[in-house]
Amino acid sequence: MKVYTKTGDKGTTALFGGDRVPKHHIRIESYGTVDELNSYIGLIRDQEINTHYKEVLIRIQDRLFTVGAILATPPEKEILKNGKPRLNIPKITETDIELLENEIDDMESALPPMTHFVLPGGHTTVSYCHIARCVCRRAERLSVHLNEQEPTDELVIKYLNRLSDYLFVLARKLSYDLKADEVKWIPEKQ
Repeated sequence: MKVYTKTGDKGTTALFGGDRVPKHHIRIESYGTVDELNSYIGLIRDQEINTHYKEVLIRIQDRLFTVGAILATPPEKEILKNGKPRLNIPKITETDIELLENEIDDMESALPPMTHFVLPGGHTTVSYCHIARCVCRRAERLSVHLNEQEPTDELVIKYLNRLSDYLFVLARKLSYDLKADEVKWIPEKQ
């Protein structure tokens, strides 16, 4: 398979199913942002962190490829003419969401309770988590916007929502593990 096809030289790209849309289409923005998120998660995984976190992040990256494929498929193209699903891959499931929730619960059980918002930073790895969290929130917002125009798998939106929570708690847990300062945001008095 060639990397360059020249089919996008005029500013359009193909979705699964063959439809061509402008590269700024909300569907492209949605799955493009998921791809950006996946790259940031790869950056977190490349850091000196606990092996368990790396394994969970690999699972998340796998699921994000699935999310991207789902978002790249217009609803009217989800089923082939023979009645089979276009995407021959496992869908996002409640089990995927429960994995994130269980990981959040496990990490939070080892952390002091949060009493204030925290300023992103304190360690490069922690900052990467916060960047990924923000990109995840953007992917979620774009997917919600897409869903308002064309129905989208509701578990995709739920997964992205829970993933941003996971990334926030992972940032806090890595701050704790790395003995980095977690700076509380305390608004100045007026």
